[in-house]
Amino acid sequence: MNDLVSLLALPAIWSGGNPSQVLHTLLDAMVRMLRLELASVRLIDPVSEAPVELVRTAEWRESMPSAHEIFEALSLSLEGDGHKWPQALRKILGDREVSIVPVPLGLNAELGMIVVAAERADFPRQTEALLLNIAANQAVIGLQEARLRSRQKRVADELDRKVRQRTAELVAANAELQLQVAQLQQIPVAAWTILPDGTPDFVNQNWLEYTGQSLDYVQSGPETWMSVVHPEDRERASRSYWEGIGSGRGFTAEVRFRRARDGAYRWHLNRAVALCDADGKLLKFVGTSTDIEDLKQSQEELRITQANLAHVNRVTTMGELTASIAHEVNQPLSGIITNAGTCLRMLASDPPNVEGARETARRTIRDGNRASEVITRLRALFSKKSAATQPIDLNEAAREVIALSFSEFQSGRVVVRQELGDDLPLVNGDRVQLQQVILNLLRNGSDAMSTVDDRARELLIRTELDGDDRVRLSVTDVGVGFESQAAGRLFEPFYTTKNEGMGVGLSVSRSIIERHRGRLWAMPNQGPGVTFSFSIPCKPGDLTGDHNGIGRTPSMTDAG
Repeated sequence: MNDLVSLLALPAIWSGGNPSQVLHTLLDAMVRMLRLELASVRLIDPVSEAPVELVRTAEWRESMPSAHEIFEALSLSLEGDGHKWPQALRKILGDREVSIVPVPLGLNAELGMIVVAAERADFPRQTEALLLNIAANQAVIGLQEARLRSRQKRVADELDRKVRQRTAELVAANAELQLQVAQLQQIPVAAWTILPDGTPDFVNQNWLEYTGQSLDYVQSGPETWMSVVHPEDRERASRSYWEGIGSGRGFTAEVRFRRARDGAYRWHLNRAVALCDADGKLLKFVGTSTDIEDLKQSQEELRITQANLAHVNRVTTMGELTASIAHEVNQPLSGIITNAGTCLRMLASDPPNVEGARETARRTIRDGNRASEVITRLRALFSKKSAATQPIDLNEAAREVIALSFSEFQSGRVVVRQELGDDLPLVNGDRVQLQQVILNLLRNGSDAMSTVDDRARELLIRTELDGDDRVRLSVTDVGVGFESQAAGRLFEPFYTTKNEGMGVGLSVSRSIIERHRGRLWAMPNQGPGVTFSFSIPCKPGDLTGDHNGIGRTPSMTDAG
């Protein structure tokens, strides 16, 4: 989740940067986040005929092929539509066999491609593939914005150059005015001059041909030229015009002009600067009108693309939320189904066990209410609203969870031992959310022992004081444990070691514990299995408060 947030923050880091800065930052981030052997990019540069090729390798790598060699080696495999490229290729690069994943930049790789490589044969996993696609999408946004800024800068620089050039020529001497006018007639933009009172005294042939106005008509009044301005832009154009004339500083405005040959309105950038004599007296204003319709269209297209990417991000977020809710609600629903089946068997016995059926029905109602409470708490959790807090006896909360899951543990041949500390202080928090964490840890421990047959499937739950102002709850199993390389990923969203798991239980549990100003961690046992523990403060407090540095306990895998 941290990597996802970091990727989504890249466009803000790239703001104002050029394509080269975007690519360098992206490759560095991908190598670091995904622990890659290398990350390489080929960018199709619309200005240069040769593509831009960059490569980043892991710091410990002594040698790797160049970016050009990598793309040449993959040229036959990556032809045609980017949607039809293979998800991953196994190839020899340098002295090692690696999994190579190509990712197109743009809908059909029109901007280029990213190629990443890792030695792992199962690369990329689902989360890595998601991060790669998001990284490519973020890169497309950054590259398009950088290119747009570059085009805008070129247009602005060209306009500034022309205005400076013309202004310098006009200042040189009034005697050369006619020559300068003749030159103005030839430039490929509409050019004009305005007297200090706002009346146009000159417009070049480009303006006359574009608008269909005559020189006499333009010079007949201060606002006659505005007859070709789009009706919706006239008030704004007039206000900008007179403010610039009145201040003596000139003006800059974007308005739509009607083109005479087809009646189409097209956006123009109008810029006027003051021309003064050697004593600083205002002589006139000199300006240009440049057609920027194509640039406007590019900006709008960039905005057809940002909206679509924003929609994709919203859909992705909703999918994650749905998966979390489904995971949490499934637990009380399983209890409802089990209790309902038990109730039917009791009623079907001869004679019917009515009292037992009543008790089972009451448990069914309790589980139904619990499912409703889970939905309410999850909504509060994901909306960042304050949770309902109350003083809680952690021992009592744990016993309720054990009783709720008794039949499930029994069917899995799991023996639950309890070592609950005496005279523990109450903790302040949300009872249902904390019970969800306890239940998730117990079920994870039970699942971890599902394949164990050479020893008793024993699950130990322990509560104890943790320092002077915190209470710790631990769940220890004798299951298969976890590999050292997976230790740092146990609490990542959608990471799971179970065949049927979704990888959200521990991630949600960590969020709950952190909202209780606590921390959740895992440690391998001296023998088989793992111990998961969480520690939360006894003192009342805001569940959204800062818990950094409170009661730190060294651990191998720390979610706090």
